[in-house]
Amino acid sequence: MPVPLHEAKADLFRTLAHPVRIRVLELLCEREHAVHELLAGIQVEPSTLSQQLGVLRRAGIVRQRRLGGEVRYSLMIPSIGELLAAARTTLGILLAEQAQLQADLDAETAAGDGVEE
Repeated sequence: MPVPLHEAKADLFRTLAHPVRIRVLELLCEREHAVHELLAGIQVEPSTLSQQLGVLRRAGIVRQRRLGGEVRYSLMIPSIGELLAAARTTLGILLAEQAQLQADLDAETAAGDGVEE
């Protein structure tokens, strides 16, 4: 029995739901990277990076290839870049709304400071 689409989407988001995996994907959206380049750009332990690259590889999101003595990673699905851009846009909207709520709260608090009880 096939997996319902909403479950498949949830699985994809669970796969992406780790800061190291997100950073790896951001870097791979720019270009293919060798493991040592990813380590320099993410600053995690090599074992942590290896584990997270394995998750992305098993999910079919990235691929690896050997070039000389290097292991290089690239995106298998270019639209991941669009997904990350949509996440940035969504996060910006959410943060702007929160900032507006904070400004409203600050204004209300300031107005209430002069009220005598």
